[in-house]
Amino acid sequence: MVEFTHIKNDRAHMVDVSEKSDVMREAVAEGRIHLRPETLLAIREGNVLKGNVLATARVAAIQAVKATPSLIPMCHPLALGGVEAEFDEGEGFIEARVRVTSYGKTGVEMEALTGVSVGLLTVWDMVKSAEKDAGGQYPTTRIEGVRVLEKRKG
Repeated sequence: MVEFTHIKNDRAHMVDVSEKSDVMREAVAEGRIHLRPETLLAIREGNVLKGNVLATARVAAIQAVKATPSLIPMCHPLALGGVEAEFDEGEGFIEARVRVTSYGKTGVEMEALTGVSVGLLTVWDMVKSAEKDAGGQYPTTRIEGVRVLEKRKG
């Protein structure tokens, strides 16, 4: 039987990690946003009206990591050791990768996933006017593949 640690007596609760030892924690997450070729070119050349897309997305990803306990109800507030947010262009997409480190009692994978998600949403927000078709829809734009690449403890 699968155990859901955030459910106790059919109610959501925050898991008590007080008795756990502090250890080094690290998680890396990634995801992609697919964009039109013209949009990718504008990002690469620095011609997006709202400014530097990837620099803004990097800051947004780092802020999101720090805000994770405020966004996800059962996440513990953590003393973060470091956050790295990188964005690379691929064939038809931009890939985000966020690495989070901490020394504490619980993992940092939710923080890494939140950083990737918000970083990619920031890219979308900054280029949405270029991505819309004549009907105001987004036929190409999509975020996918958000996942934890690795998690380390100890």
